[in-house]
Amino acid sequence: MAARRISLLLSRSLSLSSSLSKGSSWGRNLSRYSTAAVIEDPIIPNVDIKHTQLLINGQFVDSASGKKFPTYDPRTGNVIAHVAEGDAEDINRAVAAARKAFDEGPWPKMTAYERVRIILKFADLVEKHSEELAALETWDSGKPFQQAFKSELPLFVRLFRYYAGWADKIHGLTVPADGPYHVQTLHEPIGVAGQIIPWNFPLIMFAWKVGPALACGNTIVLKTAEQTPLTALFVGKLFHEAGLPPGVLNIVSGFGPTAGAALASHMDVDKIAFTGSTETGQTVLELAAKSNLKPATLELGGKSPFIVCGDADVDKAVELAHFALFFNQGQCCCAGSRTYVHESVYDEFVEKATQRANRRTVGDPFKSGIEQGPQIDTEQFEKVMRYIKAGTESSAKLECGGERFGSKGFFVQPTVFSNVQEDMLIAQDEIFGPVQSILKFRDLDDVIRRANTTRYGLAAGVFTQNLDTANKLSRALKTGTVWVNCFDVFDAAIPFGGYKMSGIGREKSVYSLNNYLQVKAVVTALKDPAWL
Repeated sequence: MAARRISLLLSRSLSLSSSLSKGSSWGRNLSRYSTAAVIEDPIIPNVDIKHTQLLINGQFVDSASGKKFPTYDPRTGNVIAHVAEGDAEDINRAVAAARKAFDEGPWPKMTAYERVRIILKFADLVEKHSEELAALETWDSGKPFQQAFKSELPLFVRLFRYYAGWADKIHGLTVPADGPYHVQTLHEPIGVAGQIIPWNFPLIMFAWKVGPALACGNTIVLKTAEQTPLTALFVGKLFHEAGLPPGVLNIVSGFGPTAGAALASHMDVDKIAFTGSTETGQTVLELAAKSNLKPATLELGGKSPFIVCGDADVDKAVELAHFALFFNQGQCCCAGSRTYVHESVYDEFVEKATQRANRRTVGDPFKSGIEQGPQIDTEQFEKVMRYIKAGTESSAKLECGGERFGSKGFFVQPTVFSNVQEDMLIAQDEIFGPVQSILKFRDLDDVIRRANTTRYGLAAGVFTQNLDTANKLSRALKTGTVWVNCFDVFDAAIPFGGYKMSGIGREKSVYSLNNYLQVKAVVTALKDPAWL
């Protein structure tokens, strides 16, 4: 019923008045950095929070310790719900369930076509509940409802349908040998996969990890981010409604130093996959190596260059660069957080980028027309404000923003710095917030050298009308993805991952299947073969 009410509300120009309850008054504290009003009494989504326990062996259960922790509404800092706090003992229980499901259960032994049908049925169920899930995702993470509902939920469904399509097309090869032997390779599921997902795109990261692992016939123990545990538990329930056998997908909510570390170091986990900061990724890799040398897939931080060439249409470049940085409150690992602009158009670009940032609407993400919600929590809010302070104390010029937005929650004004230099913290570190740093460059060789002078190598953007320029930059930039005249295109079939300290391995696409498969060579002697 909640989903139906939200659907009705969408059909009424997203007024939210008939299906979402709101407070008795609206704050009217306007900021010159946005046309949106600060909502002192935020819209409360009419969504039932049904699942707050751990999902282990097909059942929702309390944590072994009985502990719970709060998950907060980033618009206000108020508690949404209390969720079971998993620790090492709960990871042990989940791994035992996953191990039994892999070694003795039906999932890896059923035909690939049967797995396809379950994954497709799950995608259909998510589609049915997409409005409710989008509202829950917005409530827990602060991202705009329109972004969650119109972009992320359809992509989530598409990803699982994509991986369902791969499940019955995984096969090995027949290999010729120099002698009387029949040689074949088998592509086998790796076993129990441990997966740790972040808080910035909870559902999308769930799909990136769970989709390929299940398509290959593995079982899973997934740890959610402590900031955003709710939607993973919801879709976990839907997976079992679709017919997923018990123990195949286990979900543990908890904290990194306890549940996360226990999962990464567990001796009965065959593979670990992690998305998060580079520093935490290094810890995960160390724990994996020191335990049973389990292989690790890591999708880590970035400081992506967005390069605006001298031949660019400045108005279009400003809009795309704005999107590349400010999307999802700037909380995106591949955000175009170093905006390099050719000196011939630099002044015009800075002026128009500042005007665009001042027009960005900030406020309650459930309200129609809002582009930017709050940062995820106090820690991230304070981190962003420290970097803004470092920028203002350097020789960079603060063009706009730089302050808290409103009086409640974790909102930050859209912020633009010009005259940024490579040695400044705002040009070196991953801020993970709505802070655009604009740098000037002379020529292609200059910008290539400077863009590559970073420990990261996740993504890059190039804006030019010249094909030769696009080709030169796309080959010279040391990143896993280069978007030319576009940004943040996340089709299910496009691989994603980083060079250097931005990670190991690739997410999405056919390449992601390799993360969850073992290759076995089977060699059989032939007696008097008719041919070789």
